[in-house]
Amino acid sequence: MKTHMLCALTLAASASIFAPAAMAEEYRIGTASVGGAFFPIGQGISNLVNKYGGGDITMVPIVTQGSVQNPRLVAQGEVEIGITNANLAADAVAGRGAYNGNAIDIKALGPLHPSVLHMVVADGSDIQSFADLAGKRVAVGPAGGGTMGFLNNILPVYGLTLDDITPSFLSYGDGFSQLSDGNVDAALALSGYPAAAVMQAAASGPLRMITMEDDKLQQILTDNPAYSTFDIAADVYDMPSDATVLGVTNMLIVPTDMAAEMAEKIAASVYDHLDEFAAENANARQIDPARAASLSIDLHDGAQAYFSK
Repeated sequence: MKTHMLCALTLAASASIFAPAAMAEEYRIGTASVGGAFFPIGQGISNLVNKYGGGDITMVPIVTQGSVQNPRLVAQGEVEIGITNANLAADAVAGRGAYNGNAIDIKALGPLHPSVLHMVVADGSDIQSFADLAGKRVAVGPAGGGTMGFLNNILPVYGLTLDDITPSFLSYGDGFSQLSDGNVDAALALSGYPAAAVMQAAASGPLRMITMEDDKLQQILTDNPAYSTFDIAADVYDMPSDATVLGVTNMLIVPTDMAAEMAEKIAASVYDHLDEFAAENANARQIDPARAASLSIDLHDGAQAYFSK
């Protein structure tokens, strides 16, 4: 009897020793093309979650078409968390704009850095104003990226459509390489600053921002309340002068049905360690957690619990 009990205890102990540890659940964060700011931001967030998520969750950044596509990918379960712009998040929830009547069920996890609309030409270009893009070859970013959302709102203000330019749907890195090579006349990127793609192009030759007339800029801001203006100092890209550009606050989005405990854990992993994040990523220095109270869509319950502490 005792022998049988000893054998049973030995087998049970052996089973516990050799049983595999519980596998961490892998989450994917939808970013954008390589060369913009979203991919390295996604890498930094992944590193923080992997370090501080408690061991039962891992995260990897996924290259996507960007801000427009990411809400769809989150809703479809292709990624568990995504990065998008405030205006596109609001459009997605309302089913307007690029989402064409198909409302998307997502919530905000928290604010990120602002993205600004880089509209860049070689310093010697005859393109001065946005209006001068008519008839020009323009790298407009990937088809599903946030740049297109801005373009769709700016073009009508100037009486233009996408047919009035020759668009190239390229990653930001490729688009600005094409600008350096002279294969396009202008390159656009909705990105945090400094953007790697713009920095690389600036190293190949002097660049300049395209301007917009004050009345046109005010009309765009009035029509699009989620937009803001940001001042980019000349020394950021070694340009001839400072520039006032359009921009928008970025945010993290998650499915509405994500477990509240998981959403709170991810939020804590990121926002409890912003100093560490900022030390590795220049855009992370621009993250203001206070903006969680004024995002364009509702916070997830788990994020609300985190930011309410």
